[in-house]
Amino acid sequence: MQKRKLGNDLEVSAIGFGCMGMSFGYGPAKDKQEMIPILRAAVEQGVTFFDTAEVYGPFTNEELVGEALEPFRGQVVIATKFGFQLKPDGSAGFIGLNSRPERIRAVAEASLKRLRVDAIDLFYQHRVDPNVPIEDVAGAVQELIQQGKVKHFGLSEAGVGTIRRAHAVQPVTALQSEYSLWTRGPEAEVIPTLEELGIGLVPYSPLGKGFLTGKMDESTSFEATDFRNILPRFTPEARKANQTLVALLGSIAATRRGTPAQIALAWLLAQKPWIVPIPGTTKLHRLEENLGGASIELSAAELSQIEIVASQVMGARYPEHIEKMTGL
Repeated sequence: MQKRKLGNDLEVSAIGFGCMGMSFGYGPAKDKQEMIPILRAAVEQGVTFFDTAEVYGPFTNEELVGEALEPFRGQVVIATKFGFQLKPDGSAGFIGLNSRPERIRAVAEASLKRLRVDAIDLFYQHRVDPNVPIEDVAGAVQELIQQGKVKHFGLSEAGVGTIRRAHAVQPVTALQSEYSLWTRGPEAEVIPTLEELGIGLVPYSPLGKGFLTGKMDESTSFEATDFRNILPRFTPEARKANQTLVALLGSIAATRRGTPAQIALAWLLAQKPWIVPIPGTTKLHRLEENLGGASIELSAAELSQIEIVASQVMGARYPEHIEKMTGL
């Protein structure tokens, strides 16, 4: 597996592993004893970058990642996140944003225990909290770095103003944002800013929450607890309209002896050398498929062809009330 660098000195595998779906978001949580071997297989195949968060579950995803990766301590990079105020009863979901410094410190202490590590490799603010100055957030993480409890500071779904202000207090190693062939928002302002400041980009949902794999159409149904049920881009009408893009990926994949998912990941890797996508999966064969995307180098003609079709995606990515929390 090739390596890439986030920020100045955080070296990770060119493709990481988004762990959320094992415990949260895509229907019922999967059995932990079935997921642990998949995470360990990822390490054996060269993956060194794993992404989780306290809100995934809550807590259960961090616990899963901590148990699975404990034998590889020092060999892998684990990213986790703070920023949500969880429900008092511990049930799934959250009641709002909370990035007050005391909350950040409390999350760090708890995450260290669940992840079974001495320091959090990369600690992201999960969403920008409009009630807490980003300078205070960056300062709180800076203190954790000085104490040896955190190694690197990250932001998620932050806009350029927030990125610059945070970076002036504590250098930002990586920004995690949704970015894929059908979510291109970061290209206008965010990616140029990251390039200027030397900050890496970690795209989540790099396969369009599964749509770019070519495994779903307008008749596909989801579990009742699957959050794609509320997304405008996953209405039957939008899925039907967006099949054109998937068809093109399939056509290119056929000539490359690959899959649509591999072409979608290869496209991301071709955009910048400091982009590290984190596809997630609960299946070993999908893990192997995803990692195969790192070995495909698309031609200029293929990239141009993809660009034309990808500019015509239909449907908003989130309902309006969720989009407002992105910080973009």
